[in-house]
Amino acid sequence: MRGLVRLQILATAGLATTYFVGLALATPYISFLDLSADVSLAVYSLPILVALLVSGRFWGDYVSTFHAVTRQVALAVSARQILLVALMIFGLVVATKDRSVSRLFLAFYLVTCAGLLVVINRYLPRLLARFVFRGSQRLKTLLVGPRKLQERLGPWLRQQNNLGMVVAGGLSEDVPPEGTAQRGFWLGRPADFLAVLREREIGLVVLLGSSGRAETVLEIVEGCQAAGVRLLIYQDYADAAPIPMIPVVDAQHIFLTMHEEPLADPVNCWLKRALDIVVALPVVVLILPPLSLIVWVLQARQAPGPLLFRRNRGGAGGREFAMLKYRSMRTAEPDENLEARQARRGDARIYPFGHVLRKYSLDEFPQFLNVLWGEMSLVGPRPHLPAHDREFSLVAKTYRTRQLVKPGITGLAQVSGFRGEIDDAEMLHQRVQLDVTYITTWSFWLDVSIILRTTGQVVAPPKSAR
Repeated sequence: MRGLVRLQILATAGLATTYFVGLALATPYISFLDLSADVSLAVYSLPILVALLVSGRFWGDYVSTFHAVTRQVALAVSARQILLVALMIFGLVVATKDRSVSRLFLAFYLVTCAGLLVVINRYLPRLLARFVFRGSQRLKTLLVGPRKLQERLGPWLRQQNNLGMVVAGGLSEDVPPEGTAQRGFWLGRPADFLAVLREREIGLVVLLGSSGRAETVLEIVEGCQAAGVRLLIYQDYADAAPIPMIPVVDAQHIFLTMHEEPLADPVNCWLKRALDIVVALPVVVLILPPLSLIVWVLQARQAPGPLLFRRNRGGAGGREFAMLKYRSMRTAEPDENLEARQARRGDARIYPFGHVLRKYSLDEFPQFLNVLWGEMSLVGPRPHLPAHDREFSLVAKTYRTRQLVKPGITGLAQVSGFRGEIDDAEMLHQRVQLDVTYITTWSFWLDVSIILRTTGQVVAPPKSAR
């Protein structure tokens, strides 16, 4: 797979650069494009070539399905690639102060190249796989292990056919019934391994599970070594788990874990923290003081009391912290049961201007202080009352996974339409699923995207705003 990705990167860089040169040479025949003869094509081809070679990292999340790229993946990778190309080209224009190159020509190239990249990324991986894994490169594959595991791997094996794996049959102690398709697939028992290996000219063996005798397993491993045959070992521990498991390789040890955690990487943590500070500091210095004055004046007229509302919320690692909000409700005697009740539409506890604060999310602005103090992040799962944490964790088994990262002022669930009170168990499950998706697929650009979408919702609040 990694080899195919490298071929794709080289081909993409070559095709996009060749298209740039070809388009430049064709400008005399295209009436609306004008390109000075003084422009050095070599100079402007270089950033295109470099950008697309560097863009190979954009395939990182899609390596396992690279031979069957979907339309959505092709669009996502192409958008990142053309953005990087544009940044490098216009960075070169600014750095060299070059006025001879036509901006219209560059814009036309970028727009048409974006379409070209979508086509290349959509169809070239499959063509490369068919070209590379053909003829002698195709491996006859033998499955050894329980028949139920052989059947379970059926969809995966069909995908691997594009990568040169041709299933010759399987060995199993379970003898399929006569006249069934499985009977034709069955080549014998594991004890027949060495004979089948020679007769069928097997190139790859997939050993399924660890339920066989140690002597048989050792015989299969040594037999593969002696015959120069590749070996894959499939362990079925993860099949008993209710969620997909992720393999982790450390030295010679192979582990299974429940989640990818991009924010376990210190560099990613520093990037996220830098974004938090860059955004939160100007808000605290420039926006919070005048906004606090306005809120205080209107509070004094409609619902006298403290400016801020402080209540403990569950944070990263389950540690509680005092989250700040502008008070949007009338003051009352402390009542834990009343405070634990989620705000609803028409809630009598909310004073008139409090409705405005909540609708436009202005009541959340003091949380930028929590962000600067390191208790929260701009983006992350929304924090709840400790009482709600205990209640929700009984309903959604994966609820506590949210505590792997800092809570956020906004989150993927909020910009996806899940905002306000939680009415039922299904809504809770959907919110938690989006929070877990955020944690396991985090990227710097995902944070930026959520921040921009949240800004749009502050200006034009969705119907769920209360």
